[in-house]
Amino acid sequence: MDDDELTYPPPLEVASWRREVHALYAAVRAEPGPAAAHALWVAGRTELFDHHPASPRRPGQQLRHAAYDPAFRFTVPIEPADLEPWQFQSGTDGAVPFSGIGRVTLGDLGSVAVWWLDSYGGGVFLPLRDGTAGRETYGAGRYVLDTVKGSDLGRDGDAWVLDLNFAYNPSCVYDYRWVCPLAPPANRVDAPVPVGELLPKGYDG
Repeated sequence: MDDDELTYPPPLEVASWRREVHALYAAVRAEPGPAAAHALWVAGRTELFDHHPASPRRPGQQLRHAAYDPAFRFTVPIEPADLEPWQFQSGTDGAVPFSGIGRVTLGDLGSVAVWWLDSYGGGVFLPLRDGTAGRETYGAGRYVLDTVKGSDLGRDGDAWVLDLNFAYNPSCVYDYRWVCPLAPPANRVDAPVPVGELLPKGYDG
């Protein structure tokens, strides 16, 4: 099929994809061991990517994930911070606004911002661009937390579980038809984060 003939998946298939993602993260949160939870996530995400009718997978693409490293798991509070709102300009949805919630400190990686999707429904959003971007990982960054899509590892009291082993590529990495907010300057770190979802096999971006 030529690119010109490609169409978005039907709405109910997209809804099914999102329901499956929510269910996968619920199962991950229920798994007591972080490494076992990561293995469950990798298997579940790979199954969805390979077989779900709403998958962004293009011919020849296969997911790749780094091995689990507990050094990149953090359980941290969101600290208040004064952040300038920003907007992602989308060719399909127009301006997508984000307002700041606060900042989290990810060990020696430093502090990054946590955002609120300031439109219908809302949602907590934490993208991250690190020193591997453009080489081992997507050049514009990956997603760590996106509650609109169900990507949420849970909380321990007021602290949020932010495990960078679960950092994943937005759908636009695989299929250019999808529009993905990218990591703003407040979510960029120089140090490498060599865990999580890597550039896929068959990536042609």
